[in-house]
Amino acid sequence: MEKMHYSDKNLSGKSFSDGYHSMEEMVRDIFGEETRLERMDSVYGGDINDAYRVNLSNGEHIFVKTNSIRNRAFFRTEARGLSALRASGKIGVPKILGTGTDEGRGVSFLALEYIDSAPRIDTYWETFGHELAELHRAECLPFVASEEKRGKCDLRYGFAEDNFIGATPQKNSPKEKWTDFYRECRLLPQLERAEHYLGAELMKRADSLLEHLDSYLREPEFPSLLHGDLWSGNMMCGPDGRAWIIDPAAYVGDYEADLAMTQLFGSLPERFYAAYSEVSPIDRKGYLERKKLYDLYHLLNHLNLFGRSYLSSVAGIIREYA
Repeated sequence: MEKMHYSDKNLSGKSFSDGYHSMEEMVRDIFGEETRLERMDSVYGGDINDAYRVNLSNGEHIFVKTNSIRNRAFFRTEARGLSALRASGKIGVPKILGTGTDEGRGVSFLALEYIDSAPRIDTYWETFGHELAELHRAECLPFVASEEKRGKCDLRYGFAEDNFIGATPQKNSPKEKWTDFYRECRLLPQLERAEHYLGAELMKRADSLLEHLDSYLREPEFPSLLHGDLWSGNMMCGPDGRAWIIDPAAYVGDYEADLAMTQLFGSLPERFYAAYSEVSPIDRKGYLERKKLYDLYHLLNHLNLFGRSYLSSVAGIIREYA
């Protein structure tokens, strides 16, 4: 596979590559021909991938995630999402070193700078709220589609390529309307996967929900670049004592979808949301009316990935709206 280079800069100041043929090749390319990979120590990296703190012969260390070679698209698309988030310059995101496959180890990999956390600053949650709101208000249309494609119609939502939400393929076909995107690229694919769990009665209700989705969701005032999977496990304290975001499922959508995910598995402190509203006011009443529809996407994904323990939550939301 030919190496492709992208505009985000890695630690050496070069554009990162998604076509390395081994970890050793990547290390030599970035840190110099004399640098060797000395040791890989396992660290926690989530439920899907293996993760390592990799020590180099020059005294530096990096973070590497691995999966099977057949899943190399996980890392290629994650790197593109990280690159988009970093491009905003609004919030902490690790630098990308590169991605590739390592035939000798039988893995695909993504390498990032290693983040050594510092103690949280006193205004950790307020700063995070401000920075996330600024990310959501930043220019993002270049990430939806090429300028040529956007020029033919008003494509505002989606992403330049499909990616993944956890281990599930995530469709990102660009659309002009948010409700169309959320219907066709988020809820419909998950509902189709979950049909054997839902049965005829719930699928009929789900069809009605999809048909009337524009009665429940709004068309946002502006599109936002979203992290896409912003639960507490994908946030960490960086070396500056501020919140950094990792493991994205990035796309352009309604910022309420990111906010909803911050509350799905345990809400962040209220001062985070108050600070967010200082930069970008949240329509609290309307958001609460829509929030469960954003929860539905992730709960369906968990149902499809992990089984029936999520069925009652999914069924409750479908019946509430349809």
